[in-house]
Amino acid sequence: MSATNDHGLSPTTLRELERASGRLAKASVAALEERLPWFARLPADQRASVLLISQAGAAGFVRWMRDSKEALRLTTEAFRSAPRELSRWISLRQTVEIVRLAVEVFEEHLPEFAADEAERAALIEGILRYGREIAFAAANSYAAAAEARGAWDARLEALVVDGVVRGDAEESVLSRAAALGWDPAGSATVLVGNPPSDDPPSVVFEVRSKAARVGRPVLLGVQGSRLVVVVAGSTTDTEADREILPMLATAFAEGPVVAGPTVSGLAEAHHSASEALSGLRAVVGWPAAPRPTRSTDLLPERALAGDAEAERVLVERIARPLEDAGPALLETIETYLECGGVLENCARQLFVHPNTVRYRLRKAAELTGHNAGDPRDALVLRTALTVGRLARSRGLW
Repeated sequence: MSATNDHGLSPTTLRELERASGRLAKASVAALEERLPWFARLPADQRASVLLISQAGAAGFVRWMRDSKEALRLTTEAFRSAPRELSRWISLRQTVEIVRLAVEVFEEHLPEFAADEAERAALIEGILRYGREIAFAAANSYAAAAEARGAWDARLEALVVDGVVRGDAEESVLSRAAALGWDPAGSATVLVGNPPSDDPPSVVFEVRSKAARVGRPVLLGVQGSRLVVVVAGSTTDTEADREILPMLATAFAEGPVVAGPTVSGLAEAHHSASEALSGLRAVVGWPAAPRPTRSTDLLPERALAGDAEAERVLVERIARPLEDAGPALLETIETYLECGGVLENCARQLFVHPNTVRYRLRKAAELTGHNAGDPRDALVLRTALTVGRLARSRGLW
């Protein structure tokens, strides 16, 4: 019987293979159920899908044996729908297990179709090469699906970050974040600064690698010339959290990096983003600002830049507590600042003992969290008192 194909198989052998393709596919599925415990636990409809895919693969093998020059195209056609369906409930590792076991089953049954030793060797070699093609096709399809999911996740992540910055409706932001695996109930902090590159993939890699080192999930988005990163979890100034923001700041380009306040959940993250962006606009007024800088440390610069929220915080946290504490304390702080921080001069102008001034300064520091003897804190106190007087003159306080 003469051979009519590249593999040296006779037309009779090829016809026998075509008629037996269904039986070979069923034998493969039976072996899967017997040898792979996880496959036996799949629902009936999913196992039936694998059977259909196996039948397509068996038929594709016969076509492949007829014309090996069309191998890649035929293999891709035979399994074109398989990875798209399999990837929903079977991992790539499990798919490779299926292919390997199916190849073993074919190796067991194919010799019976061979007319002689030459055909037997051709069939064994053919199934090994075909199995390799199937494995590569599956890997390529899974990779394409992963890239598509990654691109979709990136777009969804950009929408979440944009929603946080703009203050969109909580429901839309939270639902999209949940689709990305984000815990909406966890605390969050927003960092803003300049992106380290014009290439978005490299920016994502840089930020995520830094986030992985500190063990924190992040959401990020490049919005023109600024990079916005939402960090999950606490970022307080405790020993456990102290290195989180400085480490993430290294993922930004040179220049200032500003962190908003930590909020209780993603629904409130807009407030953190709003303050961080306000701080980023105003940080130029403090050339010696640390990196990263908390937005609450930029209250004077933000107030001078016209940030109403910063003005409100200065009044409520500093100006009003000092006034409520009594005229003596307020007068001491104002006089001390006007004297340039010289305690003895302040005491002489107030006609009190220097120790009295020291006591009142300590009391003011306890009330406001700012020490008038520190140059930076003195600026914060002076700005707060000025903002308070202006607010009172406008009837706002």
